Order: sequence, then structure tokens, then C-alpha cells
Amino acid sequence: MIDTIAAGVAEGEERIRLDTEDGIAVLTLCRPDRLNGWSWESTRQLGLLADRIRFDPEVRVVLLRAEGRAFCAGIDVKAPGGSITGATAAERTRNYYEGIRWVHERFAVLSRLPQPVVAAVQGYCLGFGFELALMADLRIAAEDAVFALPEAQLGVAVDAGGDLRIAREAGAGWAKFLALTGRRIDAATAHRLNLVQLLVAPAELEGTARAVAAEIAANAPLAVQGVKRAIDAYADAALAPALDRVAMTAALTLTSEDCAEGYTAKAARRPPHFTGG
Repeated sequence: MIDTIAAGVAEGEERIRLDTEDGIAVLTLCRPDRLNGWSWESTRQLGLLADRIRFDPEVRVVLLRAEGRAFCAGIDVKAPGGSITGATAAERTRNYYEGIRWVHERFAVLSRLPQPVVAAVQGYCLGFGFELALMADLRIAAEDAVFALPEAQLGVAVDAGGDLRIAREAGAGWAKFLALTGRRIDAATAHRLNLVQLLVAPAELEGTARAVAAEIAANAPLAVQGVKRAIDAYADAALAPALDRVAMTAALTLTSEDCAEGYTAKAARRPPHFTGG
């Protein structure tokens, strides 16, 4: 069950940490032992922290980063509250639909912040992790970064609109290629496809990302925020109705037999046998 009421974070349950310094709000994914795997709770905490940032007059830019050897390796299947229930298949589908719509709303709190968001990506950036990075305005990647949308290999749709954002940045053909195959691409390929703006050595990632964030923070806030809003209004013109289709497709696939088969096969380290049901 998704907790949409709590406004705090229980001790030991922190998924994302917020620190503010020199006009930069630093959001750090802080579960390196789980490769910063994503969960419903991660989504809730992201929304809470983004709401805090929005009205902080001291924050001029956001740096999204992660601890450990991965940015985010995708869904944490062992996280509490991982499944949505329902008395019938129709109720489960409806509940998943609303759950995914809620995720879209929480992600939008980050992507629609008035302050620009710079993502620093290292290691695995898979599934929800890739989609989270695509929410940022700029992406800086270490040369060891690996990107993928592997959802179709598990029998589910791309949940949070990452394929739509790839279509916006790299074209529909590349969005379909990556989402339909689940194939991994290296950082150099992501850079060539305009999914990454800067490519640096792993040891230079933190310093470069902070330098870019500081460069933005030094500029006039009203001008910076106006530029972001104008470009987003143009680039995202067709995003809202497409995201609703994403939510319904995700709900239908998450409640399908193919989804159960996909995760079972993954756990058993065998090829899945999908039937279309």
C-alpha cells in the first residue's frame, strides 16, 4: 500500500537526502547497498523534498546525485509495500492505474521545479533510475554509466514516461529501440543520442556536476527559471495525454500473467515464456 499521508521519514528509512549549500540543493540517493533501488517510498520522499526546494529562496539550482557504484539500478523488488492489491483483477488494475498516476505527479514535482535540475549519473542507470535521470534538465554522466529501459523483458510497460522523454530528446526510433528491446547502452552512446549533455571520467563526475550547478546558480534566477519554463512548455506540449496512456498500459501489464512470469523467470535466471495474457 502506498503511504500518501505521512509527511515525514521514519528513522532508518531515508531513501533520499537533502543538503543545501551555496544556492545548490543537493538531492542524494542514499541506499548504495541496494544500488539505490527505487520504491513507492522513494517516490514519496522525492515529492516531499522537491516541495521543500520549490519555495526555498536560497535554492537556485538542484543537483541530483547518488552514493555508491550505481545511480539507480531500477525497482527494488524487496522493498516493503512493493505490490498493490485488490479483491479482483479489475480493482487491482484500477489501483495500479491510480498508483502510477500518483508516481507521475510526484515525479512532476521534481521536473517542474522552477529551479533547473542537474543529474550526475554513474554506474547502473536502469529502469526507474533512467526515468528519474531523464526528469532532470541536464545530465552529466561518468564514462562507466550504463543506461537501459528493461521493463519489456519483465512483462511490464515503461512506467514513468522515460520512453516518451527519450523520443523527445533522441527521436521516436531510438525510444522504440531502447524500450522494445530493453538493450543497455553505454554512456558514450547516450551522449551521442543527446540523452547526456556532458561525458566525464568517473573521478571527475562530482566536481564537474557541481561546477555546472554553480554556473547556473550564479546567473539571474528570474531569467534562468523563465528560460526553463519556456523550453519545457515547447518540449512537453504533448506529454500530459501521453502519460495518461502510459499509466493505463502500466496498470494493465503490472496485473498481467506475463508480468508474474517475467519476474519469476528473472528470479530463477531463466528465459521468460510470455503468452500475451
